[in-house]
Amino acid sequence: MYVYADNAATTAMSKTAIRAMEPYYDTLYGNPSSLHSVGQRAAEALEAARAKVASCLGAKPEEIYFTSGGSEADNQAIRSAALVGARKGKRHIISTAFEHHAVLHTLKKLEREGFEVTLLGVGSQGLVKVEDVAAAIREDTALVTIMYANNEVGTIQPIAEIGALCREKGIPFHTDAVQAVGHLAIDVERDQIDMLSLSAHKFHGPKGVGALYCRKGLPLLPFIEGGAQERNRRAGTENLAGIAGLAAALEEANVNLERNAAHITALRDKLIDGLSQIPHARLNGDREHRLPGNVSFCFEGIEGESLLLLLDAKGVAASSGSACTSGSLDPSHVLLALGLPHEVAHGSLRLSLSEYNTMEEMDHILKVVPEVVSYLRDISPVWEDLEKGVKTHVI
Repeated sequence: MYVYADNAATTAMSKTAIRAMEPYYDTLYGNPSSLHSVGQRAAEALEAARAKVASCLGAKPEEIYFTSGGSEADNQAIRSAALVGARKGKRHIISTAFEHHAVLHTLKKLEREGFEVTLLGVGSQGLVKVEDVAAAIREDTALVTIMYANNEVGTIQPIAEIGALCREKGIPFHTDAVQAVGHLAIDVERDQIDMLSLSAHKFHGPKGVGALYCRKGLPLLPFIEGGAQERNRRAGTENLAGIAGLAAALEEANVNLERNAAHITALRDKLIDGLSQIPHARLNGDREHRLPGNVSFCFEGIEGESLLLLLDAKGVAASSGSACTSGSLDPSHVLLALGLPHEVAHGSLRLSLSEYNTMEEMDHILKVVPEVVSYLRDISPVWEDLEKGVKTHVI
């Protein structure tokens, strides 16, 4: 048995999305900007997809802008709000210490351009406190950007409360909802969200396409210059096939949201209960305020890269909070933000599930993870020191 449990990284495309995309590679291949009938049929399909996405988010069609993915949407939203704010003398931005790098790296660049950034702590459970957001707001605050749900530990933030606070203070509020859209019931009006980023491949849509919601009346500056596509806010011929796949996948996810969430939550809880039985193991992030499919653990005395490679050999595709697989020796900034020491954060495992996973697959995971953890500890000098009392257990 081989179990794919890395759905937070990417998901398998649904057959619904694939079918929705096929015509735009064959018969409906026109450019939506062309005036002839082929182009106009493409334009109609583009606007139909825009309306579907808007409906799923509780937005208006004219508030949806298609992008190449969540990272581009994050960049455009944050830089746009920052530059608009700077025109009014506002150069302060509030975010959190465990945002996705698409947000954090954008904020770092803005700091080099003279902006001031406040990164809020998230505590040991990975939750932002609304009162901390309120305390950080200043007269010159141009933007608050806080993710809807964390990509590593799965914690869901109090977005509606933060949205209400920002709306009261007249400050634009952006949320990176890449991990949340298609998995949680999202309504931008209810939650008082001004801008929201999403990416199709996180909910069984295609890679390389996403969207940015921007509330009507809020200034949005173009991030890519060129043509007049996306109402002059995003140049470049639209990826119509990808957009059709995005809309179809999101609509399907929203229709089946409750059923999928119940199934995935049951799988998640089985894993959490089982992995908690491993000695010196720690669940990362709050158990209650958590994405249905996220299971994040740290195992003391082991190293994340070895854990992933051995799990793959035993038929489990997973990921680690550690950045070692990308060539860095530094542990995950998310786990460090939760207050975990470096040596514990290195031994992390993220299992992320979808509605395609089964209980039988969870049994397989619960069989092989303890085996691999035990094996790695047996050959670890760090674990030997912990067991002998030379070093003190942290977990």
